[in-house]
Amino acid sequence: MAIGFIGTGNMGSPMALNLINAGYSVVSFDRSDKALESIKAVNGVIASSLQELAMTAETVITMLPTGDDVRKVYENDGGVIESVADNTLLIDCSTIDVENAQIVAKKASVRGLQMVDAPVSGGVTGAEAGTLTFMVGGSSEALERSRPLLATMGQNIVHAGKSGSGQAAKLCNNMMLGISMIATSEAFTLGQKLGLDPKTLFKIISTASGSCWAMQNHLPIPGIVENAASNANFKAGFAVAMMAKDLRLAELAARSVDASTPLGDKAADLYTSFEKTGNQNLDYSAIIKHISS
Repeated sequence: MAIGFIGTGNMGSPMALNLINAGYSVVSFDRSDKALESIKAVNGVIASSLQELAMTAETVITMLPTGDDVRKVYENDGGVIESVADNTLLIDCSTIDVENAQIVAKKASVRGLQMVDAPVSGGVTGAEAGTLTFMVGGSSEALERSRPLLATMGQNIVHAGKSGSGQAAKLCNNMMLGISMIATSEAFTLGQKLGLDPKTLFKIISTASGSCWAMQNHLPIPGIVENAASNANFKAGFAVAMMAKDLRLAELAARSVDASTPLGDKAADLYTSFEKTGNQNLDYSAIIKHISS
């Protein structure tokens, strides 16, 4: 099976490499030569253009930054939907707004193509380890066609529902994650100011009702949780800019269905403010710097 992989940045690159290492024939494309370096390092095949990739692939996987990027790649003249062969499977792993995901899926359907939106959770670490969670929107048939490839790149595959449902689930998840990290940062900042040792506080909360995934895996205090970004000066696994973007998308989704998300809105404000002060490339757990300042 020839697989076209578009978008080999921090997340896309290790995902594509896992497919290559599993023996799949993968052709990659990215507008940035730097993003293709890890693919070139294993003598991976690089397409000279988006259209070349689309014309040779039986399945196209995309991992792109924004909804605008996704729509351009799929919908523009010479783009994926126009250029792929009949019966090509389309898998978009980007995190974008629900509306754009549904628009692209509908246009693919008009062309007679099956498509799933399959955003991921697990960050760069999960992408490298092949332990990502995929939240999939689309038909059951399209999901089953996608499953072998998703299983090569991830550990958990959940069918969220119709087209756009994967994006909806991802935005709900990341809103909770952002709120949880802010709460963790506030609690540990307060604890330290009250004279508590962070290791002791972590031990207590880990077995108490306040425990959460963000604290257990990405504690923003260094020297306590193995592999936490705080141990490496907040080198990004999941960047502040990405969290701010996802929280803004969650706000947009909430407004579209008249849902009240006051904590989500506040989290979006805090991450956006932190992003705008030059911290966009830090790990999202670095929000503790903003909380404690």
